[in-house]
Amino acid sequence: MNGEEIRVRGLVQGVGFRPTVWRIARDCGLHGDVRNDGDGVLVRVAGAAQDIERFCSRLRSECPPLARIDAVERVAVDASLLGEGFHITASDRGAVRTGVVADAATCAACRGELFDPGDRRFRYPFINCTHCGPRLSIVQRIPYDRAHTSMAAFTMCPACQAEYDDPADRRFHAQPNACPVCGPRVWLEDAAGDPVVEAGEDALATASRLLRAGRIVALKGIGGFHLACDAGSDAAVAELRRRKRRHRKPFALMARDLAVIRRYAAVDDQQAALLASPAAPVVLLEADGLQAVAADVAPGQTTLGFMLPYSPLHLLLLADWDRPLVMTSGNISEEPQCISNADAAQRLRDLADLYLLHDREIVNRVDDSVVRVMAGRPRLLRRARGYAPTPIALPPGFERAPPVLALGGELKNTICLLQHGQATLSQHLGDLEDGRTADAFEHTVTLYRALFEHRPQRVAVDLHPDYRSTRFGQALARHEGLELVGVQHHFAHIASVLADNGQPLDSGPVIGVALDGLGFGDDGSLWGGEFLLADYRGYRRLAHLKPAPLPGGAKAMLEPWRNTYAHLAVHVGWERFLDRYADSELAAWLHGQPLEVLATMLARRLNAPASSSCGRLFDAVAGALDVSRAGVGYEGQAAIELEALAVAGEAGYLFALVEAGHAEPLLLDPAPMWRALLDDLDAGVARARIAGRFQAGLADAVAGLAARLATTQGTDRVALSGGVMQNRTLFEGLVERLHGHRLTVLAHRQVPANDGGLALGQAVIAAAQGLAARPNAN
Repeated sequence: MNGEEIRVRGLVQGVGFRPTVWRIARDCGLHGDVRNDGDGVLVRVAGAAQDIERFCSRLRSECPPLARIDAVERVAVDASLLGEGFHITASDRGAVRTGVVADAATCAACRGELFDPGDRRFRYPFINCTHCGPRLSIVQRIPYDRAHTSMAAFTMCPACQAEYDDPADRRFHAQPNACPVCGPRVWLEDAAGDPVVEAGEDALATASRLLRAGRIVALKGIGGFHLACDAGSDAAVAELRRRKRRHRKPFALMARDLAVIRRYAAVDDQQAALLASPAAPVVLLEADGLQAVAADVAPGQTTLGFMLPYSPLHLLLLADWDRPLVMTSGNISEEPQCISNADAAQRLRDLADLYLLHDREIVNRVDDSVVRVMAGRPRLLRRARGYAPTPIALPPGFERAPPVLALGGELKNTICLLQHGQATLSQHLGDLEDGRTADAFEHTVTLYRALFEHRPQRVAVDLHPDYRSTRFGQALARHEGLELVGVQHHFAHIASVLADNGQPLDSGPVIGVALDGLGFGDDGSLWGGEFLLADYRGYRRLAHLKPAPLPGGAKAMLEPWRNTYAHLAVHVGWERFLDRYADSELAAWLHGQPLEVLATMLARRLNAPASSSCGRLFDAVAGALDVSRAGVGYEGQAAIELEALAVAGEAGYLFALVEAGHAEPLLLDPAPMWRALLDDLDAGVARARIAGRFQAGLADAVAGLAARLATTQGTDRVALSGGVMQNRTLFEGLVERLHGHRLTVLAHRQVPANDGGLALGQAVIAAAQGLAARPNAN
């Protein structure tokens, strides 16, 4: 007999890992025990050597669907110390080093029971097991036990308790385990709070029928409320837009199955796998099916954002629908989702006709994740339900990194906890300009620190002095006596790509290309089109887009025409523009705006800060082509609609490269692009072709400059980040061109290229600098 103690690290708690160990150990004829502790799962086995080897092999090959094994460590022990049989023993507490598992879509086994008339959970909207169901959305603290979740309010009936106690049952220690006898309940009510259920129907059947009649339903889901309506009804979708005050931003869609989705959009095998995965994200798909949803679902877009039903409640609601439902966040535009019944009754009272409610509390708001396949790989645009807070393993070299709390930026905020060789990135929290979102941000910081027993030594924040996350971090550092680390916005973007791709701490510098909206630069100006020589410890600005002013400051982000005027004034010359294009539609439109005020701003540099922003360049071109020219209803609208407008395969406009002076960064100058664009516009070239030429030219210029810098700096790696990298046309064009230069391209995979990935970059920079300051620290 041989004896071994086997330590398993990773996401191995609350996911059915111990009963899997129990089953495999019994199959292999081993004796011993398994328990949870602060480091993961500890297994002790005794048996023949070949049986132990077979056990370890099967442990990896038969890992439960929601589990993730990061490491298996084996040491010999005295086999005589282990008794007969194999047992699951009580957990040890210890220091917390295990992650909280993300909420997971309903598994196939539970779906089968949900629609089985002979099953005791037939049509029960809260069916789950250890392979699926709510996790982050219901947890209050560690360890992840029922008493520490919102399911503590529901005492299991004898039948559920028996399942919970049986290691051979897939509901063994499934913390949200419940049934119609003992678990949460669902009901439908109207705006007055009166019940709405017709005879012979349950709440879900009635809700489905009323949705067909054009009604708008507020639906309490896993991590927040949705607003649902019939996506095929022009009237219902238009009314939802009016009530929600969301005039252009696309709505997400939910469809019963892949067959329904394929009627409206193209779905390849990779996208189908994403849709059907436990994460069940919204996947952006090309809208080229034989059928069409209401025009107001995604105005100005060529894509549709689809997801499959991921909870039993959604499955039941869509069971007999052969077309999609709009399934958008339950809020007024730009506010955070409602998560409580009382909050929904107040904030959604003018939005919804009916409320599909339940009595399981949502502890943590978790939005739907959004994914787009670009350059052959899934790229997260929003990391939330299904993905967060799954930890990201840190690259080699960070093993001794001090604990860091990184607080992200102002928009698309996430926070990041770095410790024990991994980074835990929170779910998408939203834009901190909204007071409710700012409150949720502070709650999440407190929650995550408690969940993961995180005691940071350093707090990393953005350099922008007015970001709420920065001010919060400054106050926290003062209060707790922590080191405060300010991190430049685009440096954080590039470091995030490096960590996302597992680049070792000492792997050397890369050429970082950060194409973004706005970020506070080291020189106090606003950056956004940056070429950096960077590693985890520092960076040097090698080149950037030639700056242009932002007339009206923040107003320039809301009204693209302001950027058009500023770019024409700087890169073409306003008088020269009028001399050549005075009779153009663009000149006539701009003359209807308060140009004298803007000219004064530019001349006196009043409320017109200079910016190298690539996002504002997109806005300027969009304004010239009358794409969301007068104003935008959501961040990035003009750039997103410009991408949708563009025709691929066009020859690109030229950009110029300007030597700014000795030791000064190179300037990528769009002046030649503007002259060619205006000539095409004057000649009546189709706007779609002009949009295509702009994006192709930008890809040519950026790739060419990056390749030149890589050669001069002696590196063959280029890292791409920033919100503009969500533009599929530009991103794929850059990747193709950089590969043509025989360069290695590093791009985001596990975290968004936008500011949702910023906190990860801040965290690894603060950790790397901490290691450099204390190289021999334990």
